[in-house]
Amino acid sequence: MNLSKHTGARVVRQSFVASALLLAFMTFATAAHGQEPRSQSGAAATAPEGSDVAETGKKLSNPLSNVWALFTEFDTNFSDGNANSGHKKVGSRMIFQPIIPMPLFGKGEKAWGLITRPTIPVLFSEPVPGGPGKFFHEASLGDIQVPVVISPPVKNWILGAGPTFLFPTATKKEFGRQQYGVGPAVVVGHYNEKVTMGVFPQYFFGIGSRGPNRGVEKASYLNLLYFMFYNLPNAWQVGFSPNITYDRRASSGNKWNVPIGFTVWKTTKVGNTITKFEFGVEYSVVRQQDFGQRFAVKFSVIPVIPSLIRNPLFGGK
Repeated sequence: MNLSKHTGARVVRQSFVASALLLAFMTFATAAHGQEPRSQSGAAATAPEGSDVAETGKKLSNPLSNVWALFTEFDTNFSDGNANSGHKKVGSRMIFQPIIPMPLFGKGEKAWGLITRPTIPVLFSEPVPGGPGKFFHEASLGDIQVPVVISPPVKNWILGAGPTFLFPTATKKEFGRQQYGVGPAVVVGHYNEKVTMGVFPQYFFGIGSRGPNRGVEKASYLNLLYFMFYNLPNAWQVGFSPNITYDRRASSGNKWNVPIGFTVWKTTKVGNTITKFEFGVEYSVVRQQDFGQRFAVKFSVIPVIPSLIRNPLFGGK
């Protein structure tokens, strides 16, 4: 047990340092490139200054905006339940999510878009129950989720729908479903000058196990992001963006985790790169009874990157 604890701590340090160096490289490489994001209409934008930085921050609050960015979140989470008699266990993870919007048809306010935001979880050190009162800390890559959402042109509304896919990339069985999955993804929301709000549910159905895991029960679970951003002066925002989870195959009392939270965002320039920073806390008012996350502290860095696809894939005026 002690050896596992020391190994987990070493993995945390090494993974955090490697991730921080990778993030710094991407941020400053983008800054050196000197390119800027496209405008809301889909045209190439000039270098944003002053209030344009705040506008980019507002766009990043919309999961269907046309801004390309690299969302990177670092979490410290505290979990407890019947498995550890109420004594919280600490874990840490990173969520990397490149934001890739592509224009499909039309331009300006009449443009249709295709947006994908692959979610790649990297678990630095997460507690795993190993028996009554026993825990191991493990590091692993998690399952990758890839939503592919098509968004129509609707003024002041956030609307989109499409399929979402699950890939069994977890390197430890405790942190993955061991099967491929597919299901629907929907985004519904509204925005104005002061507030952006909405929901982004994804539901996954297992469609086939990989390798020796042929006997794994088919997955059936929900991830539901609900968000609200309130815009303040000088590119500050406050609000929340927790993620509710539901697992239909879990036993009674272990199906739901429902967090509430409070988050502060600030958008600024790092060199020539517009970057959004996030700090937030979450508390689960409903959690898994056996062992589930109760509290989490989150820090995110979201550098904007140049748009790689500027013209509509299928033309249109």
